[in-house]
Amino acid sequence: MTEEYMLTELEEPRVLRDPIHGYIHIRSPLIWQLLDTPEFQRLRRIRQLGGVFQVYHTAEHSRFSHSLGVYEIVRRMTEEVPDIARELNQREKLQVMCAALLHDIGHGPFSHSFERLSACSHEQMTINLILQDTEIHRILAAADSRLPAETAAIIQGTHPKTLLCDMISGQLDADRMDYLLRDAYETGTSYGTFDLERILRCLRVSSGRLCIKESGMHSVEDYIMARYHMYWQVYLHPVARSFEVLLQLFFDRYSQIRQKTPIMLLENVYELSQPCRFLELDDYRLSAGLQQAAASSDRLLADLADRLLNRRLLDWVEDPSVRQQQALQRALERLELPEEFYLKEDVAGSKVYLPYHESQAQILVLDPRGQIHVLSERSAIVCALDKMEPVVTRRLYFPRELYGDAGLEMAVKREK
Repeated sequence: MTEEYMLTELEEPRVLRDPIHGYIHIRSPLIWQLLDTPEFQRLRRIRQLGGVFQVYHTAEHSRFSHSLGVYEIVRRMTEEVPDIARELNQREKLQVMCAALLHDIGHGPFSHSFERLSACSHEQMTINLILQDTEIHRILAAADSRLPAETAAIIQGTHPKTLLCDMISGQLDADRMDYLLRDAYETGTSYGTFDLERILRCLRVSSGRLCIKESGMHSVEDYIMARYHMYWQVYLHPVARSFEVLLQLFFDRYSQIRQKTPIMLLENVYELSQPCRFLELDDYRLSAGLQQAAASSDRLLADLADRLLNRRLLDWVEDPSVRQQQALQRALERLELPEEFYLKEDVAGSKVYLPYHESQAQILVLDPRGQIHVLSERSAIVCALDKMEPVVTRRLYFPRELYGDAGLEMAVKREK
């Protein structure tokens, strides 16, 4: 890739309206080409929040809009944050903008829900699509034969220039900044809001690492708490988890019977090693497959599909007692419903969902003397958060009709 090519801009910059950023600005011909690839356009058909739309009815936004938002924040970082603008050359700026745009192309139907059905993470699938024979790969390689590998390395966090990785997948990265603001807006909640403009104004680079100026520390504290509340109030909502549990149970049953009664629209789920087959998968195809399954001669598969399509979700009890579990098992036996598909334990919570934990990654603070500190050393609030123990919630999911409006507790009392 020549310097002349790097400086090339579209004759007329493209702008796309966006509810979070106002406008998405595209000046690079390469970014515009990537936007129009089938692999990226497919993200229009992948919901950003999986089963959360079952709780927050407006949560219908896509990975497409989120990916554009991440790109826009990274573009602003490279142009508006003086330290980053000086630290990166034009080639590196384009690399990191490509990585920002493409970081989620490996997501399957219903986003993270799908990862529980496959052995391949969305991160690995993203890398495969960038490095293998796809239109995205061909466009990147035509610009520069090294660009696919460099873009993949930024997304993987293995690029030798750490700053590029920090911008995409650090504790204070563009990905988290966009999804918190966008998901809060689209769900109609305020949990994920924080002062993006203030954070961008306070970003610095020191020793090749992304830092926050000490005066911007309080905005980062708000950002950290926004992430914590969004996980527990939105992303891990028990109703959203009920949808995801049902989806897993549906595919558990389908895996048992697919050799005898295959549903062609669902077979791609088992052919993920072929990029072309994976790229055919989206929310629409999976929903159409569920509609076919709802008419299946297999009673269990048809019932699970109908529950997913018509929001007949599973009820739950938190931290169930032995007596509660036994009561549910007896009720399932009476209705001749196999426990394997109608009684499912789900454990939510791990260190990943703590608001901030420096054993995973660190946010660096630059003090007025130019010294770097980890955030917990400068913030009493964050110091306390860093010492929090993981919160683990155990839920047992079951069909609501086992006890109806009387509820599980009343049934247990009757059985005593």
